[in-house]
Amino acid sequence: MEIITSVREMQALARKWRQGGKSIGFVPTMGYLHEGHLTLMRKARTENEITVASIFVNPLQFGVGEDYEEYPRDLERDAPLAEAAGVDYLFVPTVREMYPRGYQTFVEVTEVTRGLCGASRPGHFRGVTTVVMKLFNIVKPDRAYFGWKDAQQVQVIRRMVEDLNLDVEIIPVPIVREADGLALSSRNVYLEPEERKAALVLSRSLKRAEELVAQGERQPEVIKEQVKQMIEAEPLAQIDYVELVALPDLTPLEQLQGQALLALAVRIGKTRLIDNTVLEVEG
Repeated sequence: MEIITSVREMQALARKWRQGGKSIGFVPTMGYLHEGHLTLMRKARTENEITVASIFVNPLQFGVGEDYEEYPRDLERDAPLAEAAGVDYLFVPTVREMYPRGYQTFVEVTEVTRGLCGASRPGHFRGVTTVVMKLFNIVKPDRAYFGWKDAQQVQVIRRMVEDLNLDVEIIPVPIVREADGLALSSRNVYLEPEERKAALVLSRSLKRAEELVAQGERQPEVIKEQVKQMIEAEPLAQIDYVELVALPDLTPLEQLQGQALLALAVRIGKTRLIDNTVLEVEG
C-alpha cells in the first residue's frame, strides 16, 4: 500500500487508472479505523481493480464546541489495518492541502439536510458535501462506499451525486455491530466502561421498535414514544433526537408505510452516538 499526501499526485494517479480502464473503489474516512471501515474497504476491494481510502478529519463538518481537536487520530495504527483490508492507496492530505489559504467554495444540499443531524448540527452537512465533492474530484472513483450507520449522510450524498450529475455510484453498506449490538464508531473510544454499557440502550430501543412494527403498530408517534421511554430510563443517556422519517427523502411520516428510517442521536456522558434501523411495511 502506498500513502499519498498530495492532491496533485492523487489526481494524476487516478487519471492514469481511468485512462487505463481500471475501476476505482473509494472509501472516505476520518480515520481511527474500526471493523465498520474495514468492511467497506474489503467490499471495495472485491468490486474494483484499484481500492483507495482516505483519512481526513474534516474541520468543516465540526461545529463550535464539537470534538474536532479531540477526535482520535493515529495513522501508524490505521495504515496497517487499511493495507490488510486490501487498500492499494491511502490518501492522507493535510487541512492546508485540502483547504488552501483563501478557500471560499462550498457545496450545499438543502431539503434532505434539514432534519435529524442537520437540525442539531448546523453546517455539518455543508462540510460533509463539500469535502466529499472535493474527494470525488481528486480520487475520481467509479464507486464510493459509505456505512449505513450515517444513513442521513448516505441520502445527502446520493442527492448531491444525482443533482450534480456526478459519475460515481454510491454504495451503502449495512451497519457493523459489536456482538452485544453496539454500532461501531470511532467515537466509542471515548466511552468509559459504565457509559459503554449504557450505550447499549440505543440498539435495544431500535429492537423494541422493530418488535412493535412486527406486532402491527403503524403510528410513528407511538413507536417514537416507546423508544424515547426506553432511552430516558437509562440515567447516563440524554436524547438529542428520535425521529421516524420516510426513505429516501427523510420527510416526516403520519402513518408507517413502505420504508421508513428510525434514527437516533443520543449523548452518553459527553459522547454523542447515532444509530438507526429501517422499518418496512408492505402495502
